[in-house]
Amino acid sequence: MVLSAAVATAAAALTAPTATADPQASPAETRAEVTRLFEEAERATQAYDKADERADRLRREIAHTQGSVARGQERINTMRGVLGSLAGAQYRSGGIDPTLALMLSEDPDGYLAKSSTLNRINARQAGRLDKLRTAQRELAQERAEATRKLADLEASRKAVARHKRKVEAKLARAQRLLNSLSPQERRAITEGSGAVPAPTGAAASSGRAAAAVAAIRQAVGRPYVWGANGPSGFDCSGLTQWAYGRAGVGLPRTSQAQRGAGRQVSLAEARPGDLVTYRDDASHIGMYMGGGQVVHAPYPGAVVRYDPVGMMPVSGVTRV
Repeated sequence: MVLSAAVATAAAALTAPTATADPQASPAETRAEVTRLFEEAERATQAYDKADERADRLRREIAHTQGSVARGQERINTMRGVLGSLAGAQYRSGGIDPTLALMLSEDPDGYLAKSSTLNRINARQAGRLDKLRTAQRELAQERAEATRKLADLEASRKAVARHKRKVEAKLARAQRLLNSLSPQERRAITEGSGAVPAPTGAAASSGRAAAAVAAIRQAVGRPYVWGANGPSGFDCSGLTQWAYGRAGVGLPRTSQAQRGAGRQVSLAEARPGDLVTYRDDASHIGMYMGGGQVVHAPYPGAVVRYDPVGMMPVSGVTRV
């Protein structure tokens, strides 16, 4: 739901009414500013992806913990039911023995500290009491863990919302600047080279890399959608995650984490299927296709496309 709302809001921002750029700025300066805003938006998008991934993980962990708490409570209720049956039998035979009162106490440890009846508990009753006390401690720990994770989830939700606002603000500003350019100048920014590499005979490094290459070719032409990982739209790391997912390989969500998801090779050694990360902070990523080209999801307003591998400073090449 968070992701759907984010995508919808971003789409609204990109179709907002146009604004006039600084009349003193040249087309070249405007293009440079648009590029800078797209880069900043992409960094914020990767932070959004990371926070959203963490929130999803916490939701799964909370669901598991809550299920465990429910099962633990059911177990304790069953144990108390057994002890209650013993207490009823004891009552009918002449009153509740202090031993059973101890076992049914809400605070067995406190009761033991005040009672001298421990030596009257036979082996079977002591075992039952020990199991009950252990179950109560485990349940208390699980409830505390669930409370902590719920607090962490709320913090992650706030981080997602914060990064979402940053992305939207930068994308809206970039779109207003793009709208101030002529159609030809806009195309020069949003269309890229689009050149499909000529066959080179270079083979992928593995069968799974070849499968990822085949998958990403199918995505060419689909739109960039920030925060999305397919199949109808992608941001940069969402595209590579999706492609390798189709090959049966689970990649992390962000470009920074994907850079560390395999063995580092030099750009000269790059083979189809290798992941190419860009900028010092690895805030952009694409897949090498051979012939000096990558396929990547560039930025809003553009589609998944081929571009030269040297389109921006390369920070690493990862062989998955």
